[in-house]
Amino acid sequence: MLRTRVITAVAVLPVVLGMLAWAPHWLWAGFAALIALVGCWEWSRMCGLATTAQRGFLVFSGTIAGTLVALYVVSPGQLYPAVALALLWLAAAFWVVAVPVWLAKKLRPAPWTLAFAGWITLWPMWVALVDLRDRGRWLLLAAALIVWIADIAAYFAGRRFGKNKLAPAISPGKTWEGVYGALAGVLAYGLVLLVWSTGSVAPTSWWIVFLTALLALTAASIIGDLYESWIKRGAGVKDSSNLLPGHGGVLDRIDALCSTLPLAALLVSYKGV
Repeated sequence: MLRTRVITAVAVLPVVLGMLAWAPHWLWAGFAALIALVGCWEWSRMCGLATTAQRGFLVFSGTIAGTLVALYVVSPGQLYPAVALALLWLAAAFWVVAVPVWLAKKLRPAPWTLAFAGWITLWPMWVALVDLRDRGRWLLLAAALIVWIADIAAYFAGRRFGKNKLAPAISPGKTWEGVYGALAGVLAYGLVLLVWSTGSVAPTSWWIVFLTALLALTAASIIGDLYESWIKRGAGVKDSSNLLPGHGGVLDRIDALCSTLPLAALLVSYKGV
């Protein structure tokens, strides 16, 4: 299994990093839309939709992708920014309010409600991938690193110290100790970023605001992970698909990015970075 995971990562990572580094803006937008569309396909398989409804969902998903990319290319300074900001605010309400209630009550929505939730999950993430990269390739990478560091730190802290289950009915393997590890790992990452980018120039208030924002994004990444776990549990599957051998599906790799990147993009747009 480990060998398969490594081979898949070695094959996929250079493509993603190459696109991130060198693709023109329109090509990156199309590449990000392709990732979201694959996520929509995986999501459609977990919604409980009938075959015809599933096809309709995918057709409409393609229409959304085409519309968003066209708006981005044709109207980057007028209509697109308004649509993008609306999607980011929709995602913020979804992840901060709706999903925590959904998980707390362990809701099982009807198939089309769940399908609509898939669009809210994936298309604001597309906006964030495009917006953050437009503001700076390193900014997008720095935001994604919050998720990856939180995931790695939670894994090792959970394995070493994990005793108290976080949400056993949703994801039995996750523990509160893993959560604390994730928060500590991202806090350390944030301190490194601050020292590297500002040294001691930034006022204490800025340090507090910045680190608090990173911890909030870490919490969002954990919620995104739990959310996909709950969706998969309802569908009775272990992985969203088998597209990435050793890793599962695309959704299994981007679940926490879906919840974190839109909030990061919203915070960045608010600060005017």
